[in-house]
Amino acid sequence: MTTDTKARQRPAAVTLTPAAEARIAKLMGSAPEGAIGVKLSTPRRGCSGLAYSVDYVNEAQAFDERIETPGGLFFIDGASVLYLVGSVMDWVEDDFTAGFTFANPNAKGSCGCGESFTV
Repeated sequence: MTTDTKARQRPAAVTLTPAAEARIAKLMGSAPEGAIGVKLSTPRRGCSGLAYSVDYVNEAQAFDERIETPGGLFFIDGASVLYLVGSVMDWVEDDFTAGFTFANPNAKGSCGCGESFTV
């Protein structure tokens, strides 16, 4: 009897839309010297408790999730992964605003301005 020990690849914590990947590529095209990628985290702030933050990163941390995109590396803060599993990150731009948006199945509520969420 043989046992198949192939490890099943774990899906990414966050799915990036093509628009989000294109925006990451644009950000990396004008990144400050030393930046190796862009990182998503969920710091505690805002009315609802957690907020989405996207920043340049100069080094990978041991527990960060790492996603290779056509335009560069995208990291997810290791402490934020549980709040983000199953989320879809998009880039939306219109006449009045531009920014990353998140469809997060873990969010139980958000503040009125949409800047923070709770799980």
